[in-house]
Amino acid sequence: MEVLQLLVSGLSQGCVYGLIALGLVLIYKATEMVNFAQGEVMMLGAYIAFTFINVLEWGFVPGFLATVLVMACVGMLLERVLLRPMIGEPPFAVLMLTIGLGFVLRGVAGAAWGSQPKDLDVPFAGDVVRAGELMVGTENLAIIVGTVVLCVALYLFFRFARVGIAMQAASQNQLAAFYSGIPVKRIFALVWALSAVIATIAGVLVAPVSLIDPLMGFVAIKAFAAAIVGGFGSLPGAIVGGLLVGVVEQFAGRYLPPGSGDLSAYVILLVMLIIRPEGIFATLQRKKV
Repeated sequence: MEVLQLLVSGLSQGCVYGLIALGLVLIYKATEMVNFAQGEVMMLGAYIAFTFINVLEWGFVPGFLATVLVMACVGMLLERVLLRPMIGEPPFAVLMLTIGLGFVLRGVAGAAWGSQPKDLDVPFAGDVVRAGELMVGTENLAIIVGTVVLCVALYLFFRFARVGIAMQAASQNQLAAFYSGIPVKRIFALVWALSAVIATIAGVLVAPVSLIDPLMGFVAIKAFAAAIVGGFGSLPGAIVGGLLVGVVEQFAGRYLPPGSGDLSAYVILLVMLIIRPEGIFATLQRKKV
């Protein structure tokens, strides 16, 4: 029963890693940029949700919807103001820009909301679901269910929605997409908006478990490892990599020496880079631009 308990906890934590990794992969597939501030975007979304839900007392559903709308605009604003001028610049310059953006967002959050952890009022926290001897916190269950629902919604979006299909086309061949009449720059802005929304959902789901503070975005380091393990060009790989990292982290923390849980993500990353550098789902391809 302990094994099953650890498995559920690992899946819950892995879903958080997977959602953050999903945003990283979305941006990379479309723009070939790696957003190292994705964790801070998640943190900002959680704080804005806290403002709407706790401070302004809008209630969870209206506050959550308002947060999603605001963060979609933030994602598009970041792409337009900061990242679009960097197209064609060396990858190292983009890397330093997104790292600097992370520092700025942490500073803004600390100045606006303080450094004390905040507790988000959500309707799915505080209770326990029992199945025999297995006990699962409703917040952990909400993370798993929310991730499944989001993944299904994204599959349907990319499979049937015109905008989703256009995003896939732009990520595969920007020049061909442009000649086909797809507004590539607008699609890139929508990709950043979608990535910010996914990060925000991850932040709202994890807030009851880890609370909200300016440093909560550092979890993206493990999400980055998960994205590489799953295959940095694969959306399903981001989720699978996140689940793998989360489950191994829980078991390593329980059965191996102290500190092994936190190190396990990086050990998995090193092993994967040695035996299969392209990741579990090898879908990275050379793009034609």
